[in-house]
Amino acid sequence: MKKRYAIFLFLWITIVPCLNAQKKEIQQAEAIVKSGKNLDRAEKQMRKLLTDSVNRRNLKIWTTMTNAVRGQYLQGNENLYLHLKQDTAALFKLAHKMFRDYQAMDSVDALPDKKGRIRIKYRSSHAAFLQTYRPNLYNGGVFFLRRHSYQEAFTLLDAFLDCQRQPLFENQHFEQDPLNPTAAFWTVLCGYQLDNPSMALKYKDLALQDTVRLENCLQYLAEIYKKQCDKQLYEQTLVDGFERYPNSSYFFPRLIDHLNSTNQRDRAMTIVDEALAANDSSELFIFAKSNMLLNQGDYDACIALCDTLIARNDTLADAYYNAGVAYVNKAFLIEKGRVGAKQRKQMRQLYQKALPYMERYRALAPQEKDKWAAALYNIYLKLNMGREFEEIDRILR
Repeated sequence: MKKRYAIFLFLWITIVPCLNAQKKEIQQAEAIVKSGKNLDRAEKQMRKLLTDSVNRRNLKIWTTMTNAVRGQYLQGNENLYLHLKQDTAALFKLAHKMFRDYQAMDSVDALPDKKGRIRIKYRSSHAAFLQTYRPNLYNGGVFFLRRHSYQEAFTLLDAFLDCQRQPLFENQHFEQDPLNPTAAFWTVLCGYQLDNPSMALKYKDLALQDTVRLENCLQYLAEIYKKQCDKQLYEQTLVDGFERYPNSSYFFPRLIDHLNSTNQRDRAMTIVDEALAANDSSELFIFAKSNMLLNQGDYDACIALCDTLIARNDTLADAYYNAGVAYVNKAFLIEKGRVGAKQRKQMRQLYQKALPYMERYRALAPQEKDKWAAALYNIYLKLNMGREFEEIDRILR
């Protein structure tokens, strides 16, 4: 009995001074908050107390700390409003910290007491206060986006959107905020820029509701799925993008390339024909079909389409290339069989027809040396154009 009493007495002697010291520290922090000066010091003191798990449920400490953070934020906000010296980036980060701390406090406030009762004391007043400043989480995200600070931008935008699921804001109806889809789109952009798929896809469904930026959103998502090697979602996103934006230079060519590369050539041709049926004047669609006809070996049809394109726009370099290759390939087919005088004449005629197309392609796309040099090498060789052949030969070396 005496031993138990001695242990109790020892604990009492040990604990009481600690409790008194803690109480004094809280009172000092409260006085600092009340004075409105050195608020960061009061915040640090309370954060230090909260690192001890024993203090995690002490709402007095939480209240003092959140008041300190709140005071810092309001002071910075006032400085900004009055055009006084203020670090804007730091202020937005402080806004994020304030929301994070109030949400953490709310989770403690909502814990049941020793008798299992839940009596939430601060939620209503805290939610009403924070509701006014939630738009600054969005504004901060846009601020960091403009500075290309994508990680910081995502952090604030994520906090802005996360308010919807926080119990602290259960009565604020933030899910109805018209800014939500736009904020979600910006998170997709952040994840795309940071090459972070999980970040980009976190709010993708909400981002797709931003009709103003939907085209860009689908492009970012397609690139993300491509990097993830998710062929199914990549294809579906390209299909969705093409159906909504058929004249976009992004979706259609990538969709056709994807279908061809995955041995869906019949489907690719069907899509091309449907696209042309809807818009037979589209240079993009006509060229796509010429490309497919070239790959299928339907050279005459390919040449006819290329000539149609060139008649409309004589600066379309790839149209000249496809036509030139089609003529060269026709000559190659003859060369594979028995070659007599008649066949040699036909081959020469085909190379002569290919020549102006490929030389025009070279003039329009001089940087594409790997494409026109090899073709012109064969054409000059077959047509016995010695000077031109020697030039190409030097280029290829």
